Amino acid sequence: MLIQSINPYNNQLIREYSEHSDQEIEKVLTQAEDTYECWKQVTFAERSERMYAAARQLQQGKERYAQLMTKEMGKVKKEAIAEIEKCALACEYYAEHAERFLSDKPLNVPDGEAYIAYNPIGPVLAIMPWNFPFWQVIRFAAPNLMAGNVGILKHASNVSGCALALEEVFREAGFPEGAFQSLLISTHKVGKLLKDRRVKAATLTGSERAGSSVAQIAGEQIKKTVLELGGSDPFIVLADVDVDQAAEIAVKARMLNCGQSCIAAKRFIVHQAVYDDFLTVFMLKMQQLKQGDPNEGTTDYGPMARIDLADELLGQVKESVKQGAKVLLGGGRPDKEGAFLNATVLTDITPGMPAYDEELFGPVAGIFPVSSDEEAVRVANDSRYGLGGSVWTQDIDRGKSLARQVESGAVYINKMMASHPAVPFGGIKLSGYGRELSYLGIREFVNQQTVWIS
Repeated sequence: MLIQSINPYNNQLIREYSEHSDQEIEKVLTQAEDTYECWKQVTFAERSERMYAAARQLQQGKERYAQLMTKEMGKVKKEAIAEIEKCALACEYYAEHAERFLSDKPLNVPDGEAYIAYNPIGPVLAIMPWNFPFWQVIRFAAPNLMAGNVGILKHASNVSGCALALEEVFREAGFPEGAFQSLLISTHKVGKLLKDRRVKAATLTGSERAGSSVAQIAGEQIKKTVLELGGSDPFIVLADVDVDQAAEIAVKARMLNCGQSCIAAKRFIVHQAVYDDFLTVFMLKMQQLKQGDPNEGTTDYGPMARIDLADELLGQVKESVKQGAKVLLGGGRPDKEGAFLNATVLTDITPGMPAYDEELFGPVAGIFPVSSDEEAVRVANDSRYGLGGSVWTQDIDRGKSLARQVESGAVYINKMMASHPAVPFGGIKLSGYGRELSYLGIREFVNQQTVWIS
């Protein structure tokens, strides 16, 4: 079977890859197991040295890696470069902090001495998406390699070039063969991988359907999983905000990566006192965005990652309009080649519409007027997702109070939602479970072993 990589800007074939055979998969698993037995014995100092080298490899190759991202999934070049730089930061972060995060933790016991030891568990399977093809992988790989585990990557098929480039990063940084390997396989082979005794755990970033399937199979095998799934993040604008600032950041929060981000602001919940002013500025800023070639420096957003994804999102918009939603901007695809969808703004959104109930994974924003803080929280929580969100107010204490009421894994106050190596990342409800990044992320796939000495 051939796996195709197609440029979403012009629909041209970039390259075809042969899917790994069962024999090649077996070789990868055997090598992962063998490498783990050696890698887990390596000191933190040596692991750190190689992880710093991975950061340098990313920095030195950022133009090439960014160009690969842009070709394979349409990310604007300047955003692709920023993604590589962020990956290098994550490598440096875990190179510096991993030993402290995993140092023995003393326990208070009635007699003797007790502590928690954090020991590696073995090969971890990562099933990763196309929207941040380097960052999603690095935030799994950096902490796990530093913990003494080894990684096996099953990346999204449309970014197979990125998958192989990531393997190159760690190989060139001096990690042993088998420490990080990419498998080019179709989705139907994932179940067999999960059932293999050599795979000790799995992490997935993707759709709730994919997460449910992986969790079911892993659960039958009593293997731990971390799931980072969809999001429909609320962007709550209270009556006391600086409207111009909030609206400007709102556009960026919606349109980064052409809106194809699980933590992108998707539902803009605005107090009626500032609703008209906010909407005026928001619309103006959205209209000013330039759509075009992702390689051009003046382009603000390019195509979506695939034509079928653009068609699916447009279908959600059309169904919402059919049920009564109003289109203030966009609402269609431009008459040109590629997986483009125009920046779109919807209002009059009510329960039962796709724009209310579902995740809109692309350049579509929904605006919701509310009359009180309590209504803002109610609308924010009226979602099956709970990944992130933000509250915008000049009253910080008020913002803190509302943040605790929002049902999500993270809430930022007067700050655009974004992941960072030092901050735990993950959701609740149908947005998944477990945490990535920070000290919590590196402890997800280790044996937290209790030792008690009499």
